[in-house]
Amino acid sequence: MFFEFGPKSSTLLIFFFHGIVFSILLFYKAFSNNSKSGYWLSLFTFLCALYLCPFMLGYGAWYSKQPYRDIMFYIPFQQLFLLPPVLYFYIRSLLDKSFIFSKKDWLHFLPAICYFLYCLIVFVTDKIILKQYYFYLDGKDKDLSTWYQLAGFLSFIGYLLASLDIYKKYKKISYDELSFADSVMFKWASRFLTAMLLLLLIRGLLFLLNPEWGEFGKKYWYYGCFSVLVYYVSISGYVNSVSSMTSLKTLTLAGTNLDNTDITVEKAEEIPAGETGQHTGAVDKQLPDLLVWKEKIEQVMEQQKLYEDPELTLSQLCNTLGIHSKKGSQIINQGFGINFNDFVNLYRTKAVIKKMEAGEHSLQTLLGIAYECGFNSKSTFNRAFKRHITISPQAYIEKYREQIGVKS
Repeated sequence: MFFEFGPKSSTLLIFFFHGIVFSILLFYKAFSNNSKSGYWLSLFTFLCALYLCPFMLGYGAWYSKQPYRDIMFYIPFQQLFLLPPVLYFYIRSLLDKSFIFSKKDWLHFLPAICYFLYCLIVFVTDKIILKQYYFYLDGKDKDLSTWYQLAGFLSFIGYLLASLDIYKKYKKISYDELSFADSVMFKWASRFLTAMLLLLLIRGLLFLLNPEWGEFGKKYWYYGCFSVLVYYVSISGYVNSVSSMTSLKTLTLAGTNLDNTDITVEKAEEIPAGETGQHTGAVDKQLPDLLVWKEKIEQVMEQQKLYEDPELTLSQLCNTLGIHSKKGSQIINQGFGINFNDFVNLYRTKAVIKKMEAGEHSLQTLLGIAYECGFNSKSTFNRAFKRHITISPQAYIEKYREQIGVKS
């Protein structure tokens, strides 16, 4: 097969090859793990690899020789209307365990279908009906047309913003429902979206510096950056095998009561954390119902020590109390002025301090004590302790050396 190897064409060829390989690996992994998000990421990586073709093959001199020139003209390598919705549905399926692709979701792919039909019409007209260039009389690849590149760029902006909104919602729900939210915050998803945002900024800058998209000019550096970011996404996506713990459907129910008991209170004014770090809500005109349920929750947490379960969820707490999780969320949010994750970590922090005061930190490590109290990682423990106590665990020991029996 004809291909002129040069610094630019060879570099892009390497990234193209790796993109194809990783798309296959991601597909196989998704198939093995029955991962819906894995399939979307596999497709996204494959489309990104195809995206490189016009410039990789262009630098390889395919535009200058037949039949390669016609391959470049009539195959729509750059699927600019397909990449954005695939990115969006990858994030949806990754962060929302309740997500099911429905018939109406096909509407997102209507622009991509229309562009494919347009390319088919161009091919049939030029190669079958007229048997000569009509649409390609100007000798310019339609994939590189300014209107198409700009429309794809705007589509990418829209779907990336929608994906960021999903991540924001997922983060909120996780902190409201899981006591181990920090460990399932999908730092991978955050890094992935950051990489896409960076790519978008680079592409926007290129539009300003070199708007003539059909001319190769200075575009190699953009495709180089694109290749590096996609390479990172491919490797990281393969290594990070994650699945969502929450459903975004719960967000639509936030603030509503699903049983017969109404709980409405005026917004709590948060009392600043003192040295004990306990956050409480000073609520005006608290309803008796709210106070009763607050006491019940406190009693269950203290007597049964539910906080010691590192995987405690809001549903588990509410099942113990015999109430709906939405009601439990309202009680915690409005009654204590914090979300469920902070609420449980507060109990864990207080339990750690109690063990410190009993001198247990001189018998085992602080991390060992933290694990006993329900924390599942050192970073989460340090972050929660400092959030509620305002100083680090070690600084707390130094500050209250005499009270907790630490020898000089």
